[in-house]
Amino acid sequence: MALGAWGRAQGGPVGALTLTALAEGIQADQGQTPGRSSLGPQPEHGLEPEVEAEGAAAIPTAGSEACSLPGRQEPAPEGPYQDPQSPWEEGALADLAVYTAACLEEAGFAGTQATALTLSSALEARGKRLEDQVYALVRGLRTQVPSLAEGRPRRAALRVLSALALDHAREVVCALLPSSLPPDRCSYPQPTAELWRSLSRNQHVNGQVLVQLLWALKDEARPELEALAATRALGEMLAVSGCVGATRGFYPQLLLVLVTQLHRLARRGHSPDTPKVRAPWRRGSPHSHASCAVEALKALLTGDGGRMVVTCMEQAGGWRRLVGVHSHLEGVLLLARAMVAYADHHLRGLFGSLLPRLRSPDDTQRLTAMAFFTGLLQSRPTARLLREEVLLERLRAWQGDPEPTVRWLGLLGLGHLALNRGKVRHVSKLLPALLGALGEGDGRLVDAALGALRRLLLRPRAPVRLLSAELGPRLPRLLDDARDSVRASAAGLLGTLVRRGQGGLPVGLRGPLRKLVLQSLIPLLLRLQDPSRDAAESSEWTLARCDQALRWGLLEDVVTVAHYDSPEALSRICRCLVQQCPSHIPSFLSQTQGYLRSPQDPLRRAAAVLLGFLVHHTSPGRVSQDLLDSLFQGTHRHDGHVT
Repeated sequence: MALGAWGRAQGGPVGALTLTALAEGIQADQGQTPGRSSLGPQPEHGLEPEVEAEGAAAIPTAGSEACSLPGRQEPAPEGPYQDPQSPWEEGALADLAVYTAACLEEAGFAGTQATALTLSSALEARGKRLEDQVYALVRGLRTQVPSLAEGRPRRAALRVLSALALDHAREVVCALLPSSLPPDRCSYPQPTAELWRSLSRNQHVNGQVLVQLLWALKDEARPELEALAATRALGEMLAVSGCVGATRGFYPQLLLVLVTQLHRLARRGHSPDTPKVRAPWRRGSPHSHASCAVEALKALLTGDGGRMVVTCMEQAGGWRRLVGVHSHLEGVLLLARAMVAYADHHLRGLFGSLLPRLRSPDDTQRLTAMAFFTGLLQSRPTARLLREEVLLERLRAWQGDPEPTVRWLGLLGLGHLALNRGKVRHVSKLLPALLGALGEGDGRLVDAALGALRRLLLRPRAPVRLLSAELGPRLPRLLDDARDSVRASAAGLLGTLVRRGQGGLPVGLRGPLRKLVLQSLIPLLLRLQDPSRDAAESSEWTLARCDQALRWGLLEDVVTVAHYDSPEALSRICRCLVQQCPSHIPSFLSQTQGYLRSPQDPLRRAAAVLLGFLVHHTSPGRVSQDLLDSLFQGTHRHDGHVT
């Protein structure tokens, strides 16, 4: 088909070609009588694309072979039409495409195929190939869509885009990405958004387009602006109802790429040269890249029936954590936990996609994968995908990593394994790693180890006696740790150990556990006045377990001291201690004296009062005069106003 309408219109301004004139030119070249275009009259407007305006938003892609984004289509070196590709010709190409689509009455996939075939035939008759003109066609369509009337003209233009994406998805994506990022990086360009959404609604091409966007995000060498454009495009497409179904087969990869991108953005935004912004996870904030990634992730989850996952993340502050450089991995753990609870149909695919990422040389990708891997171990069916020995050895190997974050994730994973009934027989391999972590300087590791040990005690046939002996020299010092969370976790672990150790014994505690409890009573009593609310409540709960196990009947007094700071109740507790444990009185006094040097005023005051009651209820023959003199000297030296 000869297309004389593509030549320059004699006497007409560049870009002034209308669809009607184009139709008449096509029919004249075919020897037909010019007639009225099926599109009807169009308003008088220039169809010249705003090339210069869009050039400011063009995304640099030097050296990129996966998806090049040229600022202008280069002319073919040979052929009948050697003129450079001009804005006018881009408009003419778009006119032809829209006219062709509108002339086709077939709807759906047949119409899309026919449009592509007609365009390809027309270009071949002119000595050109469709794949070489995709970029120009898309640019022309993007310029003309806002001016086309609603209804058939606009549907025809959008059908052309789908026809192009049917066999040339990569080229279409590359042509649309530059215009997906306006110069201000804040407001999304509506014409481009409409084109992405139209691709999303076409079930025959949306999967191909999503794959191309996925590859654009996976390419770590791409500039940040290009990644932002791809992220925005993903958000627009995934927000269309039904589009997420097209991600079947690569849903796990898409989800992991978005989460990893948030980690990379958080690290990049933490640079000293990057200005801090407020609430970077909210739509419309200056840090729009993280906002777009979060919105795309929400759309991906919601479109697949994961509304509860999104809700859980909102309630737990998961989205806020995901965009923080220091809290990102916590956000990943929350996301994994929510998916275990409400989106378990994706866990197998996610688990398989994570395994190769665990050995990635890129720290951002590897740590994100490790956090997701650890969180998915909360699902027993998922944990069974690997042999128990392999899984355990992998997590134990993480304990030898020099990076504290890796060791922390490994301890969390061991804690999840401890909840699995089938893994308890591996206690001999679990315990050394967990007990060794109690001496770590990083509070996260100590908290994770204490939590894992507590989970281990919750399982049937837990090794209570073994743990009592192993924790004897370790746990009391953790009750006085400087970190609030460690003190609270240590007290909670002791309470769980006492509850499990008591069992059905009619005579109370015996052996190493009784020794550990008596060694911890003074710290627990004083920690009822701990400035940390969590530590104080945990100490109260553990003292209640100890009272029940020792059968002392002091629960009411413990609660009264904890909530009302009652001297009378504390006096009754001290009298019981002296009567029930006379051989431990020197140890009780020595422990209490040590708290007189505490930097925390509530603990010093509580220690002075407790010391007075202990001495008051102790028989003179059980305490030497030298010890009494030392105690009272220490009391007046550190709190002279306390009698």
